Amino acid sequence: MWDKLCKHAAAVKNRRFETLVDANRATDFSASAGDMHFDYAKTNIDTDGRALLIDLLDEVDLAGKRVAMFSGSAINETEGRAVLHTALRNLDGGPVLVDGADVMPEVLGTLNRMEKFATDVRSGAFKGQGGKITDVVNIGIGGSDLGPAMGVLALAPYHDGPRCHFVSNVDPADISQVLRSCDPATTLVIVASKTFTTIETMTNARTAKAWMGESVSNPAGQFAALSTSEEGTAAFGIDAARVFGFEDWVGGRYSMWGPIGLSMMIAIGADAFRAFLRGAQDMDRHFQAADWAENMPVMLALVGIWHNQVCGYSTRAVLPYDNNLSRLPAYLQQLEMESNGKGVSMDGEDLSINSGPVVWGEPGTNGQHAFYQLIHQGTRVIPCEFLVAARGHDDDLHHQHQLLVANCLAQSEALMKGRDQDEARSKVAGKFDGSELERQAKHRVFAGNRPSITIAYPKLDPFTLGQIIALYEHRVFVEGAVLGINSYDQWGVELGKELATALQPIIEGADASGKDGSTAALVGFLQKHGV
Repeated sequence: MWDKLCKHAAAVKNRRFETLVDANRATDFSASAGDMHFDYAKTNIDTDGRALLIDLLDEVDLAGKRVAMFSGSAINETEGRAVLHTALRNLDGGPVLVDGADVMPEVLGTLNRMEKFATDVRSGAFKGQGGKITDVVNIGIGGSDLGPAMGVLALAPYHDGPRCHFVSNVDPADISQVLRSCDPATTLVIVASKTFTTIETMTNARTAKAWMGESVSNPAGQFAALSTSEEGTAAFGIDAARVFGFEDWVGGRYSMWGPIGLSMMIAIGADAFRAFLRGAQDMDRHFQAADWAENMPVMLALVGIWHNQVCGYSTRAVLPYDNNLSRLPAYLQQLEMESNGKGVSMDGEDLSINSGPVVWGEPGTNGQHAFYQLIHQGTRVIPCEFLVAARGHDDDLHHQHQLLVANCLAQSEALMKGRDQDEARSKVAGKFDGSELERQAKHRVFAGNRPSITIAYPKLDPFTLGQIIALYEHRVFVEGAVLGINSYDQWGVELGKELATALQPIIEGADASGKDGSTAALVGFLQKHGV
């Protein structure tokens, strides 16, 4: 099937896909889930190409793999675990079994405990030692940071609880800058580490505890933990009532739906957080029920496969024209690149095709004045993914929001259409003539024929954010299934951690002779300058 796809792509490579885009294509090459709309008409995928892509799904038994995931089978085969982040938003979907036991009573029980604690913090019933909590500091890294940090910013218009801060980097500048803006007596610190051993997180947690202990008699009394380690959290001094655990079938980068989302819940309230969960549940149901060609996560994944594995475009830019989604590209970097950045298939064989692309981006319109030059006129094709809301949150500035939307749609149109030499020449006619006219015109030519997709929705509210994140989660699942890889382990993270642990004593003065010449020389330089 890959050969057929590649031959088809080669046959249509030089076609101007702008010629395909009529009113019917806009309907046929789109998908909807609730009030969310996904347009992929501005790509070079045609009916035959889509049919070949869909054939891949049957070839890998995507339908069976989807059932296996939602039913609690151990699809994370290298670690022997189920993959059930969907259970965390299964608010009224019935039992979910893992090893024959229904996990939903525990999931819903933990959610209820979170809601009670969040409500107490927001209302002042949980006072800390300063009267009322004014600031929340979430200490985590990776999925324990990127998800809630992105979510709190995305839902800023709904943020009516304490101020939320996020610390992830072991660089002391990160935590010192955050704590400097907080009062220990009115700050709640949330430590997010499943094992309560993550070195960066625990280093920052101890720093925060020491800071709080300088002016608060019981510093651990203003800590909560998102962890399964009863022993570790107890040793740290955190009351079990403020410890919220989650099972090993919830991967870190898929965990913001449960206890890792506690900071979000405190920021926006329990009702809004439930709306966020329901948006994700709505996308789950769409993913399970819609036919392949009308299935938004499936078609988003197949467009990604067409661009990356078939056409060879090695990156994709995520470009939200929604400033509150400014952290979405960073969140998706982990979600997609840690999940599908693999070189070995499920059966232990080297992949014969490329794995996931490099994911990056910034919000519009800022990116237009930064890297869009490369996207429009650079030598590499970079597929773009635009996200845009019909309405913003400031009704008094609706005209300004309309300008934002116009910019978003103009960029995707410009990428598709481009500008030829004749049109470019007309832009500078009268200013230059002869060979100089041709030279100047050449600089104003845009090749066009550069693909993009657009995800549009009425307004970025909690429900819609849930839809968006679940959409991208399921995209990762589909792409991983088609590639034949395990999207739910991350062994590539481990080697650097192991080497860092071994290097720390050397940085502190131990013998570096066992290290390679480059590393030993760098250690010497940094020690000379005070490390």
